Amino acid sequence: MVEHRPVGNLLTHVLLMLGVAMVLLPVYVAIIASTQGPGELMRGGLPLLPGGHALENYRLMWQSGLSSSSAPAAGKMLWNSLIMALAITVGKLAISLLSAFAIVYFRFRFRLFFFWLIFITLMLPVEVRIIPTFRVVADLGMLNSFAGLSIPLIASATATFLFRQFFMTVPEEMLEAARVDGAGPMKFFRDILLPLSITNIAALFVIMFIYGWNQYLWPLLITTDPEYYTIVMGIQTMINSEGYVPWHLVMAAVVMATLPPVLVVLFMQRLFVKGLTETEK
Repeated sequence: MVEHRPVGNLLTHVLLMLGVAMVLLPVYVAIIASTQGPGELMRGGLPLLPGGHALENYRLMWQSGLSSSSAPAAGKMLWNSLIMALAITVGKLAISLLSAFAIVYFRFRFRLFFFWLIFITLMLPVEVRIIPTFRVVADLGMLNSFAGLSIPLIASATATFLFRQFFMTVPEEMLEAARVDGAGPMKFFRDILLPLSITNIAALFVIMFIYGWNQYLWPLLITTDPEYYTIVMGIQTMINSEGYVPWHLVMAAVVMATLPPVLVVLFMQRLFVKGLTETEK
């Protein structure tokens, strides 16, 4: 029996709308600020309506960037962030899928030990092991390179654990049928397990892409050449530049930096939600 409580429903919707407004307010402020002209944000108040300099501001940041900072054009930094995020995401998915497949479907000594050894690395995030990791990357000559930006962040114990748990739910009859048909391990992995894992892959793709896109500490440490600056690093460099900070241009870079993750979430929303909530295949 469903109870209808008008007052409770109204209160719930009001609280939800207030929550959405609190989340969207900073985004709205950034968009409005990015459309203003030079000096308009320094007059003591923020306009509530868009200005007339949007195309000029975005074009300037995309093509040239700020002359007062060492950061390159926003277009270059967005491209660097995209390469880094995709490399981290694809690498994490590939390694996690193969490692989970090996742990579940291959019988070798100490396989559970190796699984828990991988899982324990969750207690060692990049921030904890950043100095030895930097030393290894420097000794390998990968400073100021896309390899140095992405390879140390590729391994993922979380994705390995999630794929292992999913592979353990796949019926044994599928494996037996594949063996009867003469399919080898990799054919079984490619033709059966991968199609069944699409929703899980999509959900993890979104999470890992945003993780790679928002990286700040590791690129800041590993990169000194502006040609390899990511957009998150570039925004911080613009804010810390000496003298006058053109906030209308900085806000234009901020809006451009938020677009790729938002587009990824929007385009993969259905698979993302399905991968997090679906329990039966």
